[in-house]
Amino acid sequence: MKDDSIDLSGGFFYNLMNDRCRGFFAGVIKLFLFALSLIYYLIVSILIFFNRIFMCKLDVKVISVGNMTLGGTGKTSLVEYIARCLKGQGHKVAILTRGYKKKIPNPLPVPARPAGGRQAGKSQIPNCETMGDEPYMLSRNLGDIPVLVDADRIRAAGVAIRDYGVDTVILDDGLQQWKIKKDLEIITIDATNPLGNRHLLPRGILREPLSGLRRADVFVLTKTNLEPATQGIKDFLLKVNPQALLVESTHKPLGFYNIKELHKSFSPEFLRGKTVALFSAIGGPDSFEDLIKNLGAKVGLSFRFRDHHNYTRKDLERIAKDSKARNIDTVVTTQKDAAKVSALEIEDLGLQILSLQIELGITDEQRFRNRLLKLYSL
Repeated sequence: MKDDSIDLSGGFFYNLMNDRCRGFFAGVIKLFLFALSLIYYLIVSILIFFNRIFMCKLDVKVISVGNMTLGGTGKTSLVEYIARCLKGQGHKVAILTRGYKKKIPNPLPVPARPAGGRQAGKSQIPNCETMGDEPYMLSRNLGDIPVLVDADRIRAAGVAIRDYGVDTVILDDGLQQWKIKKDLEIITIDATNPLGNRHLLPRGILREPLSGLRRADVFVLTKTNLEPATQGIKDFLLKVNPQALLVESTHKPLGFYNIKELHKSFSPEFLRGKTVALFSAIGGPDSFEDLIKNLGAKVGLSFRFRDHHNYTRKDLERIAKDSKARNIDTVVTTQKDAAKVSALEIEDLGLQILSLQIELGITDEQRFRNRLLKLYSL
């Protein structure tokens, strides 16, 4: 069966930014985007300069996990890993995140504040709409570790310190939080598409100039199990910043669970030889699809939505209709997408919808953990 990708992300410009579109017309647009990227460079450089003059020092340890590029680099999985690691060492941790595409501004932290604190109204019940997809996924996975959603990370840090007595905050997507003084700056780099074409937005996918790599204390090269040729990017990173620790990480499939019947779990081998459909609204859909193929599944259809897309019943009906037309009865998505879809009525679609569970593995784990814990001996 032919593997078809149905792109519903409106990703023409993203493909331009990654030089996937060629031809005269594409070349003209790229010249225009390059001119805009020069303006973007000027604006970002000014913002970095002034924010770093008036930096704010928080009264806790600050660990930032961020990336240089648009798209998924695996930073949220790393945030979860770090939070679990520090909690296991007896530290009180909170995660500060923006909550991209949340519909209700600045909901309460999850879990709810301690007794005596302000309580959430009905409209602030933690879910993807109130928190955003990635923070909600983190809150479900981490349980009692508070996840505070607020575009103002300094204000969120004050809440974490006052209401939870934390000794550490983790800035999810914190690299561009130039105003906050950090104790540890971790930059994730996607091994499958490290720095794009090395142009700034909107000509490329860089969110800030490559000089920002010099601020890193740690580089985490992610998804290395999907891209064996990593020596070139490793040499480049250590040339730019030879003082930084560089470690590699992998995204290892743990298995699957039925998103409406969480007690039904399946081993990674469950899909071997099966033809499945995929759907995702993430920054790096290629990596997700490669993981499924590496498990021996045949991908008959792949629906790609814009990153952080809010699914509707109509979206799922289309997926079901097209899948059944190919005699596909099993559909697979990511944990991030499953968190949004599970709130919709899907029982009558006639499909088995599974979520892929991923475990982050760090190849030089002890060195990485030692670097984290070194913060508390300073």
